[in-house]
This record gives sequence, C-alpha cells and structure tokens, in this order.
Amino acid sequence: MSTPLELAIIIPTFNEHAHVPLLVAKLEQALTGTRWEVIFVDDNSPDGTADAVREIARVDSRVRVIQRIGRRGLATACIEGMCATAAPVAAVIDGDLQHDETILPAMLDALRRDAALDVVVGSRFVAGGGTGEWDGDRVAKSALATRLSQKVLNVGLTDPMSGFFMIRTNLVRALAPQLSGIGFKILLDIMAAADRPLRFLELPYVFRCREQGESKLDHVVALEYLIAIYDRKFGNVVPVRFAMFSAIGVIGVLIHMTVLTMLHIGLGAAFLGGQIVGTLAAMTFNFFLNNALTYRDRRLRGWRALLDGWVSFCLVCSVGAIANVGVAGFLYDFHFGAWAGSALAGVLVGAVWNYALSSRFTWGRY
Repeated sequence: MSTPLELAIIIPTFNEHAHVPLLVAKLEQALTGTRWEVIFVDDNSPDGTADAVREIARVDSRVRVIQRIGRRGLATACIEGMCATAAPVAAVIDGDLQHDETILPAMLDALRRDAALDVVVGSRFVAGGGTGEWDGDRVAKSALATRLSQKVLNVGLTDPMSGFFMIRTNLVRALAPQLSGIGFKILLDIMAAADRPLRFLELPYVFRCREQGESKLDHVVALEYLIAIYDRKFGNVVPVRFAMFSAIGVIGVLIHMTVLTMLHIGLGAAFLGGQIVGTLAAMTFNFFLNNALTYRDRRLRGWRALLDGWVSFCLVCSVGAIANVGVAGFLYDFHFGAWAGSALAGVLVGAVWNYALSSRFTWGRY
C-alpha cells in the first residue's frame, strides 16, 4: 500500500523555462521523507515552460503541469493549482527561486502539529527573516502596502504581500467562489475572503535575488495590489473591472478635450475635424490603458491582435456614443428640461454598453 500524498507545491509560471529543473531538484532535496507532488500552472509561456515541465514529468510522476490557454494571472493560477490537487495541504511558491524551499518541511510540521492552524506564511518581516538585497525604496513600498492592508482589511500578518505560504486545501476549495483572483497577492485575498479570522503562523525566510530572467514586478503590480484591496472592500457594490473601465473613460474625456482644444483653439482647425481627432485619440488611449490595466489578465499581445482589438473597441464605443445621445435626448424630452440628469443617465448607459460589449467582443475573443 502506497503512502498517502501529503503535500502539493503549486508553482505559477510565465517564462520560467530555465528554472524548472532547478526547482524540481531543490524540492527533491528539501522534501526528503515527504510524499509530495509539484504542479506547475503555466500561462502558456512562449519560452516553452510547459514543455520543460513535461520533459521531467515523463520520468517523475510527482511532477505535473497545467497549461492554461486564454487565461492569465498569478492569483487565478494559484487557485486553479490548489484546487487541482488531492493533497490535504498545498504550498504556493514562486517559480523564480526567490523563495526558500528549505522551510517547507517546517511549514508542513506546523500544520501537522496544530489541527486548528489554517495557514503558515513565509515572512520576510518577522525575526530571522529578511528582504535580501532590496533597496530602501522597495522596502518602504512594501512596508506601506503592509500597513494599508492591515488598516483597510484588518489582516494581522506582518507580511501580507508574501507569495510564499502553505494552506489546507479544503479551506481553499471552500473559499474559491469568494476569491477575486485579481493581481499577484493571492494570500491577501484568501485572508480577507474568509468569513472568520484564519489562524496563521509566520515563519521567517530571507528573500533571494532572482537568478535568471527578468522580474515580474512593475508599477502595474503595485496598482493591482490597490485594485485587489478595492475589490475586497467595495467590489460587491461596484465591480472592480467596471470601476476601472469607467475611471479610464473619465481620463479619456480629458484626453479628448485636450486634443480638441489644441487643434481647434490652438491651431485654428475646424471644430468637426478636431472633434474626430479628439475622439480617436481618446478611444486609442482608453483601449491601450484598458488593455494594460482593466483587462491585464486577458491583455492582447502582438500587432495583429492589438489592431483587431482597437478596431472592435472603437466600433463598440461608437455605438455606445449613439446610445448615450439617444437615451439622454429621450429623457430630456420626457422630463421637459432636466438636462443634467438626462445627460448623466446617457453617460451611464453608454458606459455600461461599452463595458459589456468590449468585455465580450474586444477582450473576450482571445
């Protein structure tokens, strides 16, 4: 009779081909005496990460890969991986070798010893932990994000931004329908989504430098963190994607008016010509910013996909503008002069139209 599976290690990947064999070797060394499996959840990496995993999996049944087509995002990859295992416990660890896999046995032992413990977190900010070679600016930003999460979401972790943790999989499966899956901070999402305070233990580790490839961290990741907090706090009132789409639309109006003013007032161009150029500028700005932020998990890549997406977005928004004017005009006539309310109603109808149709036909086709 074989030994029951004890632990699954979930590794979300995108372009980590070179790290795959190194990770498996490190796990082999760290988890001696433990019955484990590793699941790489790959977002269809163009560098062949999924194939690198399959090459090892042919000779090692503990190694598995989920290659996601048309789905992106670290948080959703972690959720998918944790729900795909039969192991009672799952650990999430990055694919870039920056997390210390040698503390995995201690994390598992803690969950074995205390049945009431829900999650064990690898922390850079408890005694004995560290951020390695981070500069002062990055340390300060991380500290600010920690304070913000503790203040807004009442999460008591010293390192809520950690992407390195171990959790009971039955808990994840129960919480999965409530998880937003936004951004990179799945631990924060789990802690905030639970209907009771989760019992946790933090174990120290020192964050390593990335050995190969480029870091996935950028300013968009920081923005996604704020978006995740918004979604957890207010997303049930106004969905976060619609809020982002609308906010970018407001910025687009400013772009439109700026271009129109420059052409019509500054350069003396005809009003109609300036209006057309301003509209195209705003639509183009809105399309690319929505592609980078609102639909980051579905973002279009490559010139052909971007061109097709831009054309479909412009067509959708053109029809939305007609709906805006039509609804506003009808309500204005019906209410005999309530111009402000009629105009706002038209804007709302146009925004909902643009959001619904672009979600389906611009970012829902790929």
